Amino acid sequence: MNFAINHMTAPHLSYRELINLAVKLNCTGVEVRNDIKNVLFDGLDPIEAGKIAADKGIRIIGLSQIYPFNRWNKQREFELLELIKIAEAASAETISLIPANDGIGCSENERKSNLNISLRAILPILQNVNITALIEPLGFMRSSLRSKSDVINAIKSINGENQFKLVHDTFHHALAGGDLFPDSTGLVHISAVNEVDLKLVQMEDMHRVIIDEQDRLDNLGQLRNLKKGGYAGMVSYECFSPSVHSITNPYNTLKKSFEYILGNLN
Repeated sequence: MNFAINHMTAPHLSYRELINLAVKLNCTGVEVRNDIKNVLFDGLDPIEAGKIAADKGIRIIGLSQIYPFNRWNKQREFELLELIKIAEAASAETISLIPANDGIGCSENERKSNLNISLRAILPILQNVNITALIEPLGFMRSSLRSKSDVINAIKSINGENQFKLVHDTFHHALAGGDLFPDSTGLVHISAVNEVDLKLVQMEDMHRVIIDEQDRLDNLGQLRNLKKGGYAGMVSYECFSPSVHSITNPYNTLKKSFEYILGNLN
């Protein structure tokens, strides 16, 4: 299994420290975000940032994020073009498209219309670059895009299978349900929720912690089914809980969790 670390799991680390942690954990790649300190790569030149990762044998598997991608306008277009430019310079493989998550535009007609408008505008931009756009449905009831099947149908309707892929997030899949689409999945995000008194509708990003035997999201089951379906891509750790962020040196915690996952998948 190819593991990666999303910077959100250890946002206190610098970019160089994130790369070094990935190396120490024998990870394949990292995901870098523009919502941590509001800057990518700690302000390093993207070419230099890409070289730092490549010299350590680490792939930059993704840059996050365009938000909200499904409210398309000139500002979104500008942000997309800028993120693609940075991704190309850093040799990043994908960019992330995140839907609006504020309770607006959630009716079926609005949801599908806004998704189609955005994908049709983004497709010709992606056709000119070697970058894949990853779309991540969010399972919250307030999300304007919860369904992976809606995304798949919209992608197919514009023949965009080569430009767009899904993010399968185990947390959001547990909240939203639905089918798995291993063949259309470009990245898997993993995290756990272990608070026993929480209902699914009460779960929020702040509850997302390290995976162990107390996990309530069935990460192991989801990973098994994705693997059985043919998924062989990256599995990236994305935790949002303050309890995880407060871990000064996350190496031992993540190492133990990776070992737990690998030891219990089969």
